[in-house]
Amino acid sequence: MSYERVDVPSAGEQITSDDSELNVPDDPVVPIIHGDGIGTDVAPAAQRVLGAAAEATGREIHWMRIYAGESARERYDENLPDDTLDALREFKVGIKGPLTTPVGAGYRSLNVALRKRLDLYTNMRPTYHIKGVPSPVKDPDAMDMVNFRENTEDVYAGIEWEAGTDEAERVREFVEEEMGFTESIHEGPVGIGIKPISEFGTKRLVRQAIDYALENGRESVTLVHKGNIMKFTEGTFRDWGYEVAREEYGENVITEDTLWDERDGEAPDADVVVNDRIADNMLQQILTRTGEYDVLAMPNLNGDYLSDAAGAQIGGLGIAPGANIGDGRLLAEPVHGSAPKYAGQDKVNPTAMILSGRIMLDQLGWNDAADLIYDGVEDAISSKKVTYDIHRQIDGGEKLATSEFADVVVDSIEDNA
Repeated sequence: MSYERVDVPSAGEQITSDDSELNVPDDPVVPIIHGDGIGTDVAPAAQRVLGAAAEATGREIHWMRIYAGESARERYDENLPDDTLDALREFKVGIKGPLTTPVGAGYRSLNVALRKRLDLYTNMRPTYHIKGVPSPVKDPDAMDMVNFRENTEDVYAGIEWEAGTDEAERVREFVEEEMGFTESIHEGPVGIGIKPISEFGTKRLVRQAIDYALENGRESVTLVHKGNIMKFTEGTFRDWGYEVAREEYGENVITEDTLWDERDGEAPDADVVVNDRIADNMLQQILTRTGEYDVLAMPNLNGDYLSDAAGAQIGGLGIAPGANIGDGRLLAEPVHGSAPKYAGQDKVNPTAMILSGRIMLDQLGWNDAADLIYDGVEDAISSKKVTYDIHRQIDGGEKLATSEFADVVVDSIEDNA
């Protein structure tokens, strides 16, 4: 495939996919979007760390710089050029920094646009504590949870009409007069939105969550919903999730009811237990019963809230990684935003971007390289060699620039290889 304004590396091989399985060479071409704001600081730092981990395990990443957001406007005069989407489709696996959607850009969110255009239907966010990171809870090590958040439906589908418009009034009239909706909608201007949750979208998300749990020795998958109120969207999300568990996984997966009704609460070691929790109750249970939960599968908005709340328990979004996953395709990205006021200062913490790259390497099957990255980050932080955000919360320690923190992690990788 030819590109208008992207330089394709002259060396390296292409990752391919077969029935959603990635075929990964030892020298893949990997597209990277540096992103906006602090992305220009954290993305190069992450590149160096990921490259060092690959090299330490006998591999090599050939980086292919692509563009979105501000860098794309400078290069293409648009926010999300075809070059970028084509590269991510062709090369299958990539990583990006945070993006800011400018006012009047034509997108509600560039991040959401990327997920939808590439059908990256799962947002996976592992949440675990790294030794040495200050936390607001007494036992942050109890948090070891992986959130699977549906990426294309629910409120993020963006189906809504502005208050005071003819369209909103037509929807109100249709709902009240044609559909016989008897609940009160207040008089006067009203904004109206629709949240679609489909069987197709739900089941493919839940499959990814259960597959992950089985492949990684996790004990449970919890369906998080507000089905007690939203019975035909979130309640059906729960029902469809249980259908997947019962009909597609045989004896490898059991439900919580079966666990207690037939096994007195004792699950065989190889089984995954599927249960469900109401979303507001789950928000308090991740604080009060943190260790009881393992993998969560949720509609989009619930997943946004729950993953951020979980991230707070392990020290905040500055260290929280994420990845968007589709069938045979992945785009890793940190959870945090672009923080433009810190851009270019070589100051912020690159850990979230580095650990997002760790997810990418795990998905490539490079578990040894991914482990080196985790150990390198933990070595740096536990020895109190940290960026300003952590340094201001601890006694002593050495305050490092973004690039200096990357240097320390790279040194640890090389020492541990």
